[in-house]
Amino acid sequence: MIKTQGRRGEVAVELHTNVPDRFRQGMRLWALVKNGERRELTIEDLWPHKSFLILKFAGVETISDAEMLKGAELQVPRGERAELEPGSTYLSDLAGCTVFDGEREIGKIVDVAFGAGEAPLLVVNGGAKLPYEIPFAEAYLEKVDVERKQVRMRLPDGLLDVNAPITREKKERGS
Repeated sequence: MIKTQGRRGEVAVELHTNVPDRFRQGMRLWALVKNGERRELTIEDLWPHKSFLILKFAGVETISDAEMLKGAELQVPRGERAELEPGSTYLSDLAGCTVFDGEREIGKIVDVAFGAGEAPLLVVNGGAKLPYEIPFAEAYLEKVDVERKQVRMRLPDGLLDVNAPITREKKERGS
């Protein structure tokens, strides 16, 4: 959820779905709040506004109530997921998958982040101090096998160095 909207507890939501009209009044969702808490919500009302979907949840009546949801990730219960076309994957199913660059194992996906460009970022714990952030872009993707918990990619040279800690030599040079 991006921001509060209005004075009665509404929130503006950025959709990351190929099935935007799947939301409906009475639908039950889970909000994964920034502190890691999960909260069950029921859609009371909804309408499009600019590039967002505005949601009004039962029991969320004020701007203060809505502020608590700001930054939360909405999740649809597995039983209510839409059927996907062959070759499509729910991004939430990627958590726990191991990423490979060719035959080289990079690490496990711990999260999927949005907002840094057109492609979502796979947050991959590869043993480095900082996790790798790898664009989940079709140009890099070879194969996703959720059953085997594997994501096979062909990454451009240097991509994994973008998150690498700065070496002492680079600090001294100021680059």
